[in-house]
Amino acid sequence: MALYDLPLDDLRAYAPDVACPDDFDEFWAGTLAETRAAAWDARVERVDNALDVVDTSDVTFSGYAGDPIRAWWHVPAGRQPRAVVVEFIGYSGGRGLAHEVATWPLAGYAHLVVDTRGQGWGHWRSGDTADPHGTGSAVPGVMTQGIEDPATYYYRRVYADAVRAVDTARALAPGIPLFVTGGSQGGGISIAAAALADDVAGALPDVPFLCHFARATTITDARPYKEIGEYLAGHRGRVERVYRTLSYFDGVNMARRAAMPTLFSVALMDVICPPSTVFAAYNAWGGEDRRIEVYPFNDHEGGGAFQRRAQLDWLADRLR
Repeated sequence: MALYDLPLDDLRAYAPDVACPDDFDEFWAGTLAETRAAAWDARVERVDNALDVVDTSDVTFSGYAGDPIRAWWHVPAGRQPRAVVVEFIGYSGGRGLAHEVATWPLAGYAHLVVDTRGQGWGHWRSGDTADPHGTGSAVPGVMTQGIEDPATYYYRRVYADAVRAVDTARALAPGIPLFVTGGSQGGGISIAAAALADDVAGALPDVPFLCHFARATTITDARPYKEIGEYLAGHRGRVERVYRTLSYFDGVNMARRAAMPTLFSVALMDVICPPSTVFAAYNAWGGEDRRIEVYPFNDHEGGGAFQRRAQLDWLADRLR
């Protein structure tokens, strides 16, 4: 894919006026209060991952409405972790299997890998968490489930689950810094977790999804954003209602409320998460300690292993 979005100099200054509802903070305070009122103690069970240098536990914690959410808790064997990394997963993926260990515990970090409810159908990573809440008419996928009301929208449950994942990781490893990360959908969820959860030391959103919906749904016809366009093509006259719902979940509005240090990444040929939507969230970030890695000739794979090394170095600097 060739360059199709704004030039890089324009992207660095791109600060769109993304509508934010007047009751945004009240909506999320109420959602999280309800979620935490329904919370129960997490279940943690050590499992055999067939690995020598990483210990793994199967974690089930309470998410939105007290629903059970699954996660893996990986820690470096025989040593105290120096920080916690809570990771959220890309669209259609799940937490995977116990031996599918990322770099984080090998680098000395505790790592909570969080299922996304109702997903895990992607062949690349299996999931174990159902979404028991029904919705009305929707396009296949999850982007349009309950999309005409913020109270019923799918990502209300997902963002509440993300905050409870941070709460759970904090209880599993108290007293050490906690960071949130994820790629694509996971990057968008990490922005929400940074904005809504307590005591997050830093955020590492990688080519994040769920940002600047109004532009994303008109500049790209790639999925998953295309699901929203398909819904509106079949539900004429509901555009205003749908975009009002999405404004409660937009990564730009979340980023304005996140003040901790952050390291973003963006790929300028990314047709799934257009560069301008990533920069819209990055430029709205509420804190001054922010950095973005730019990959000019990459699509949605972004920086890959190069970005992981940048993240490792960035975290090491923060902990030094």
